[in-house]
Amino acid sequence: MRTRTRIAAAAGVIAAAAVTGIAVAAFVTPATDPEAQAAPEQPEVMLGHGDDHLPSITAADWVTYADHVIVVEAVSEAAISPGTEELERGEGIIGRNISLTIEEVLWSREGATVAAPATWEYSGLGWHFKDGDLDGAMEMALYDSPRIEVGHQYVMAIRWEKAICDEDGEYTPAQWRGLGEGSEVPYDDNTIGNGESEGVVQSAAAFAAESEDVVDQGIEEELVGQSADAIVAALNSAVPDAAAQSELAVFDAENACV
Repeated sequence: MRTRTRIAAAAGVIAAAAVTGIAVAAFVTPATDPEAQAAPEQPEVMLGHGDDHLPSITAADWVTYADHVIVVEAVSEAAISPGTEELERGEGIIGRNISLTIEEVLWSREGATVAAPATWEYSGLGWHFKDGDLDGAMEMALYDSPRIEVGHQYVMAIRWEKAICDEDGEYTPAQWRGLGEGSEVPYDDNTIGNGESEGVVQSAAAFAAESEDVVDQGIEEELVGQSADAIVAALNSAVPDAAAQSELAVFDAENACV
């Protein structure tokens, strides 16, 4: 079992490879398992908090905002070199590009304008380094979210976003995006909640035990231990929020590049 370093980051600061630095207090969560304490030193995972892109917890969230729900496997990854300022400062982020293959399309929104991709180059959190030590960089993940690691499978709710040009002249290219923390679910061995999350591999049973007291029960908590068929059934019975969809359509139209 890996030990985890939990960090309190500013909302939205940790967002894939866009991070340019971290200025936070961090501490290591001590192991309580005697066997874990006696085991050799394990890698640490730095956990941060970030804002959800869109509501992402429930089946209603998914059918409201997602274009497709897919099963993916992470097949390879490549590190993204830190920027010059980070290297000069001796502290910063090494990002990751992760190649995903889409194994199955479980659900698609009626009227989705772009078909689900066959592959996806996913931007994920990589490593945090300090004191100029790139070789000793610590793995990073977001709290309550998969890190997305090679060799593991996930169910993801995704949407296609057109290129955006905001009032300040900033350009964001068209891209596939997830919805947020609840839209990426471990799915090793075709089992919801089984696999990698927060950089740690867990069983569905262990996840279920840890999630009993979670207040906002979402798809993963409600369907843990089942197959993707349970997700499909939940999505088919969920009712989208038409008002929220209209608001998002207006935002997209107002910010789309012309």
